[in-house]
Amino acid sequence: MKKNILYILFAFAVFGCISADKSKVTLFTIGDSTMSDNRVILDDPGDPGRGWAQVLGKFFDSEQLIVKNYAVSGRSSKSFIDEGRWDKVKEQIKPGDYVLIQFGANDQKKQDPKRYTDPETAFKDNFRKFITETREKGGIPVLATSVVRRRWNKEGELVDTYGRYVETVREIAKEMNVPVVDMQVSTRKLVEEYGAEESKKLFLWVEPGVAERFPDGNKDDSHLNVHGATEFSRLFVKELREMKHPLSKYLHNNIDTIE
Repeated sequence: MKKNILYILFAFAVFGCISADKSKVTLFTIGDSTMSDNRVILDDPGDPGRGWAQVLGKFFDSEQLIVKNYAVSGRSSKSFIDEGRWDKVKEQIKPGDYVLIQFGANDQKKQDPKRYTDPETAFKDNFRKFITETREKGGIPVLATSVVRRRWNKEGELVDTYGRYVETVREIAKEMNVPVVDMQVSTRKLVEEYGAEESKKLFLWVEPGVAERFPDGNKDDSHLNVHGATEFSRLFVKELREMKHPLSKYLHNNIDTIE
């Protein structure tokens, strides 16, 4: 009898958790490695690599909104769709949920037909697909331009590495009346404020012997460390608040001090 009661209580507890999650708003994030979860940390908690969407959840009140990060390293808007990853996200969207979309870095790779998209045609069409199908499920799309890479020229100027892809996202946002958080602009400004040398502190520059993944050290100007991911994520939520986006009502009050 006692066992039966315990099973019943356990079932109620599980059902309660599932119901509570279903009542919460979900923010799904899709994109590339600049956003994606760094799975290495499961084996090496000291690994410094992070995607900016990986840390996004700590800026939101988890009692009201949960972040589900489906961004994957190496994916373009094309490969994310072709591999069935978008379908897995789409089937979970319920009315009132949000979908944050950021692609571009891997769409540029002309030498790779599995990932390359023309910024004037296929790239735009893929974004239209994400937006339209999100809306069909009752979800709310949000676009983000790609975060800046740490590339400085000899004159000490930060170099644009995305060309038409960033501008295309802005155009699609206008065409389909979708809010866009211009991460390219805000992250560029931040990296410029840090300067050529100090900006290494935002990216995945690692001294030898610090992380198991990089025994000989690492010099990476595209991907982020814990500090960089947190600062880039903070820029995103700050812009949500500044533009009075509905997502901002789920933010913690102390977004400026969250580490």
